[in-house]
Amino acid sequence: MASFERVSRALKEILLKLYRAEKPVEIDHHLYEFGSVEYHVQSSADDPQNNYLSISTPLLSQGTMPSYGLSSYSTQMVKQVCSDAVEIVEPAKEGYQLTLKINFAKIPRGKDYFKVITQISSVQAVILCSQLKEMLRNVNSQDTSQGMNKPIKLVYHPREPFYVIRQPQKITAVFPLRFKEHSDVIIATAFFQELMDVGSSEKWAKAPPCTWSPIPPPELRGEPLEDLSTNGGFVSFEISSRHVEDKKLDKTVWSLLNFYAYVKKHVKCTRGFIQRRMQKRLESLVEVLHKEKLEEKEDVKFKAHAECRYVGKLVRLSKPKNFKRRCRDLTRKIMQIRFRIKIHGFRRFHRRWLTIPNFSSPLRYTKLE
Repeated sequence: MASFERVSRALKEILLKLYRAEKPVEIDHHLYEFGSVEYHVQSSADDPQNNYLSISTPLLSQGTMPSYGLSSYSTQMVKQVCSDAVEIVEPAKEGYQLTLKINFAKIPRGKDYFKVITQISSVQAVILCSQLKEMLRNVNSQDTSQGMNKPIKLVYHPREPFYVIRQPQKITAVFPLRFKEHSDVIIATAFFQELMDVGSSEKWAKAPPCTWSPIPPPELRGEPLEDLSTNGGFVSFEISSRHVEDKKLDKTVWSLLNFYAYVKKHVKCTRGFIQRRMQKRLESLVEVLHKEKLEEKEDVKFKAHAECRYVGKLVRLSKPKNFKRRCRDLTRKIMQIRFRIKIHGFRRFHRRWLTIPNFSSPLRYTKLE
């Protein structure tokens, strides 16, 4: 549900455009807003001073309000808000609950004109609030014309009705809650339980007591099953006379009309907060894992580098030893090639059989002394 605003921004823009126009403007405009609200703005170039604004707004309750038009209390509240430049046309145009005749010439110049047009743009909120005020202002009344303990169904939006039950010395407002997502139900349930705990504390003793139940309260027995079929339970507020005194009445009415919007906004913000926290937590975990992965890679690189250095060192250390060994082998081979082959026993055979005998020559000379 969208938040219920006091001032219609679109209607305010149209009225300001008509007021600031230098020349008369011919306009016949229909404007539709949330909650089945319709505005019809009419302005004629032949009569620029008199402009007409018709408003059609759904009644909160068909059983306690007039079937056509506004109650005397609502009409009185509209007259209090509007200035001398606004006049209520009776009867209202067909299909509308209220028709206003606006004379822009009577709207004061200067900064005050903006305030007056803002008040005119908030008439629909005044009508809606006045209907609920009319129910709550006589909380201590003994009038039983509307029935005691009989639920009054109030419908501002077709999918989000709530109930008002008149009881002795108090009025109970019951809100059936429905949510599309199961996660929203969990968040809302925790919120309602917290709301009950806070409401029961001494600090908030003057606030309307709040209760939450997953099942319909006894006061709603006999209501249609489709209205009582919820997944978010039922929230109840007990409103006594001190909650509707003077200016408190307007605050109480405004809080009740915006309760659905407040709950859904809280659920939406909480869900967003949880998602952001989860995202941040996920990012931090990913960062830790990434850091750990980098450290592992650095360790592997360091180990590989250390192993390479060790292997290189071993290679460097083994090179002289290999060279010396190869030199010894080469020297041995050279020596084997250079020297004659030795055969065991060959020397003795050589002396015996292969020795050349010594012969004396007859022609030799004798050394003279």
